[in-house]
Amino acid sequence: MAVQTGDGRLFPPALRERLLREWAHLQIIEARLAILETPRDARIAHGTDRVAQVARQLITLRSVGDASAAVFSAEIFGTRTFHNPRQLSALLGLVLVPYRSDQRVQDQCISKARRGSLRGLAIQIAWCWRRWQPDSALTHWFERRFALAGKRARRIGIVALARKLMIALWRYVEHGVVPEGVRLTPTIG
Repeated sequence: MAVQTGDGRLFPPALRERLLREWAHLQIIEARLAILETPRDARIAHGTDRVAQVARQLITLRSVGDASAAVFSAEIFGTRTFHNPRQLSALLGLVLVPYRSDQRVQDQCISKARRGSLRGLAIQIAWCWRRWQPDSALTHWFERRFALAGKRARRIGIVALARKLMIALWRYVEHGVVPEGVRLTPTIG
C-alpha cells in the first residue's frame, strides 16, 4: 500500500523509513509501559494495604487517573499523616513564604523547596480538574477569580487551585468529605 500526502504525492522513501522506525519504537515503549502498568493496576484493584485503599478512593473522583492516584497514595495520602492543611501544602511546596525586613512584612511567593515532582503532578491534576469537574465549587472559584484575567494570572491561579485541590483530596481521603459539586466515576463490577 502506498502512503500519500494530502495532495496525492507519495511519501519520500526516507520519510517512510523514518516513520516505520518511529512506529517500531512506539510499539516497544507501549510494551514496556504495559509491563509497568499491569502490576500497578493489580495492586490498586486487589491490594489490602492503606496505599491501595487510598488509591482506590482517589480513583472514584473524576479527573484523578490511575497513575496520579497511585503516586498520591504512595507518596502523600497513604503513607503520611497531616494535622492541618498547611503541613500538606508545605510538603508540596505550595505554601507562601513570609519575608520580614525591619518594619516591612510581606509574602514572597510559594516555596519551591520541597517535592517538585509532586507539585507538578498537583498542578496537572488542577488543570484536569477544571476540565472534568466543571460543576465543582473549586472550578467555580477558579473561574470567578481567574477566567477573565490574562495568561499570567491563570498560571498563578492554577497553583492556588492545586493547593486548594490537594487540601480537598486530603479531606476526602482522611475524613470522607466529598468536595462540593464533584462528580464521582461509576464503579465497574
